[in-house]
Amino acid sequence: MSSPIIEGSYLADLLAQPDILRGIISKLQSTRIDTRLGEGLRDGRFRRVVLTGMGSSLHALYPLHLALSNAGINSHWIETAELLLGFEPLYSPETLLIGASQSGESAEMVTLAKRAGEFGHFIGITNNGQSTLGDAAGTTLLLEAGVEATVSCKTYLSTLAVLHWLGASLMNGKIDKALAEITEAETAVRDYLTGWRDHVSELLPQVDGVTSVFVTGRGNSLATAGTGGLILKEATRQHAEGMSAAAFRHGPLEMAGKHVLVLIFEGDESTFPLHRRLAEDIASGGGRAILIGPNTPQSGAFLLPALANAVMPLLEILPIQMLSLALAARDRFEAGRFERASKITSIA
Repeated sequence: MSSPIIEGSYLADLLAQPDILRGIISKLQSTRIDTRLGEGLRDGRFRRVVLTGMGSSLHALYPLHLALSNAGINSHWIETAELLLGFEPLYSPETLLIGASQSGESAEMVTLAKRAGEFGHFIGITNNGQSTLGDAAGTTLLLEAGVEATVSCKTYLSTLAVLHWLGASLMNGKIDKALAEITEAETAVRDYLTGWRDHVSELLPQVDGVTSVFVTGRGNSLATAGTGGLILKEATRQHAEGMSAAAFRHGPLEMAGKHVLVLIFEGDESTFPLHRRLAEDIASGGGRAILIGPNTPQSGAFLLPALANAVMPLLEILPIQMLSLALAARDRFEAGRFERASKITSIA
């Protein structure tokens, strides 16, 4: 490896992710939520579900939004800052509110918590049960991720896992199936991170000259695209954007070139041909595009085993994390060390 990784607390958090997942699986095996919440969705007492958070917490909610919508449930996926500025009809006893905040103390969630009583029920997902969110929620689900030093990683994976379990608990009762899928993902995460040094070594030549990164996908992978763009900015101080693969064709495609790296998550079999065509079009124009998933022609860091589509985001985020280590090593600084931001955003 030509550029040594400066190891710090962010790397330690990355490597702790499999153990955190194993712990949350154990916790969820003995966790039950009030059956009346799921019944309320089926009998019409709750006419809608509102999913809200900021940053990676918001992105982690997207697969649940898709699952609810595909089950015929009226679901709204709204950034908390925007929810506070309008959407008054959603503040109703007929609304089931699901709010995610790793700290439970972000400025927007603290403000929303003051209006918790206006909703039919408030399910809070947080890493801190003693937080404002934990106190305000009628049901609190803990992430069990321990202390996280900087960029969201352990808490992001825990949030995805908890929300996948919650979706099964609310909609179809197939909790054992959901836990089995999360367990399979945990094994894949552990196997992938065993080779983290090799992954970063492989990526170092590929980030040479890169000044901008786009992380793209569709469906459940939009959770990874959004979070991937966010954590690359946080961890590397490098320009990065997360967006849908379709949106990339609507303007950003014009940026494709040798200094721009476009990452494309394969998605399911219905979208993979679209993504393969996007990668080909970028490459034919002199750009740099890489497919990430089970069918990529790439090896190593970008080749992922096939999992249930709903839990692929648990695995998809890992190559982005490895990329953050490679970019920081290239630029000779410690990945994930905050200089301007803070772990808890206390100003809205």
